[in-house]
Amino acid sequence: MSGQSSWSKVEIVTSYTLLAILASIIGTRLGFAGVWELPTPDLILTSIALLAVLASFWFARHSRRLRFWVIGFASATQLLPMVIRQPALLLPLLGAAVPVAITLWALIALSKKGRDRGTPRHS
Repeated sequence: MSGQSSWSKVEIVTSYTLLAILASIIGTRLGFAGVWELPTPDLILTSIALLAVLASFWFARHSRRLRFWVIGFASATQLLPMVIRQPALLLPLLGAAVPVAITLWALIALSKKGRDRGTPRHS
């Protein structure tokens, strides 16, 4: 098994896990829309995000870039309306962005690992 294929498997499992978590969170939010009123723009964006996430399991199965775009879009549709209505939420979200940025950096590094076949490895 080559190093590139094992790192590709890590990225695939990670991105599909993120998609599954997003689908469950967005589905739960839509499920509670009947209990707590969800503003119409949020309802529309959340429905589109859920459809995109669910469809991405099929149409983005061979495209890493497309999976990352769907993850970013679905996350933004959930966070931006809250921050626009309640700007005080921006501070805790910025604090939470640190581990998310580290995770994204690691995913990008993993996705690029093994591309440079001509460079020697240093131990």
